[in-house]
Amino acid sequence: MREREDDAPAPSLAGEADAPLAAVVEKRRSETAIESLRTEGVYDDSRRVREYDSETVALPVSEPPSETRVREVIRQIDPDFRTRDLEDVLRERGWSDDDLEAVPGSWAVIGSVVLVRIPDDCPDETALGEALLEFHGEADAVLADEGIENDGESGTYREPKRRHVAGERDTETIHAEHGTRYALDPANVMFSPGNQAERVRMGETTADDEHVFDMFAGIGYFTLPMARAGARVTATEINPTAFRYLLENAMLNDVSERVDAYRADCRDLASDLEADRVVMGYYGSADGTDETGHGTRTDEAHEFLDHALEALTSGGVLHYHEATPESQLWDRPLARLESAVDAAGRSLEVLEKRRVKSHSAGVAHVVVDARVD
Repeated sequence: MREREDDAPAPSLAGEADAPLAAVVEKRRSETAIESLRTEGVYDDSRRVREYDSETVALPVSEPPSETRVREVIRQIDPDFRTRDLEDVLRERGWSDDDLEAVPGSWAVIGSVVLVRIPDDCPDETALGEALLEFHGEADAVLADEGIENDGESGTYREPKRRHVAGERDTETIHAEHGTRYALDPANVMFSPGNQAERVRMGETTADDEHVFDMFAGIGYFTLPMARAGARVTATEINPTAFRYLLENAMLNDVSERVDAYRADCRDLASDLEADRVVMGYYGSADGTDETGHGTRTDEAHEFLDHALEALTSGGVLHYHEATPESQLWDRPLARLESAVDAAGRSLEVLEKRRVKSHSAGVAHVVVDARVD
């Protein structure tokens, strides 16, 4: 780790060993890096982001990151601490110290909508929602995140269970990250800001004019950045609301000519495709659901592997996502992948293993990249 003050070239840091740390990244990568640092649990919200030079910024961290790509880690001799946080806003609204014990530790901002899990002991959720709107001046609405529910029909997919708390009732918005725009209504479709680094990575990984099969496209989470990078994407999505946004987002990002979208079960198209790259963004969980709303209670991510391999050409790359207990990392996803490849009479080379984010207590959302011959 190089230790430098963030606003001076290579000074001596003698006597400043306790100065807080910051990670230097390119300005164009700042949003993605922040989400990745949050996923690692090392982003420091108590300080502000600072410009480092004309091309980079210094992101406050509590310790050197181990998974996020940064140029260097520096020490901030004169850190810029935030003077006001959500608790300050609520205190000004009359919340007592006991009330403040129920303030949520985190929330997500999706476009102009704040999505928050409200603690059961919250003394006034309306006041909390209004405080979040004040704290995030760019936001128009606050929704309570209450998990995932059955679609109420066939049970083939899940939908988010959201409740309006404060602000505007119309929660349709456009969320932008790294040049890609996602139109959606967080009240009706799933979107995880914690997956931002993976979405960006897929755009950077895809080669121009590759044929990609996105088996669980949703509103275009991975389809859009890959198509924007020049790939030809066959995208399947079974949820009608998500599919509508998938079509809209292809037009919004000017990639309609490179996206063939089907409202269909991905397994019905697999045998007809010859894809250079297959993305299995649905990762399943103990009960077969995931945050994209895909899957039934009996479907797990690995149960789609044979269909993914059916669509993948020899020498193609598979991106296999899974929700894996920490105690079985990386044994279980690799064993499942190897078993499916062996059953198909093929061979594989593991290219990369990545932790996308924490899925739940003791469970990680991971992805394995593998070349399959």
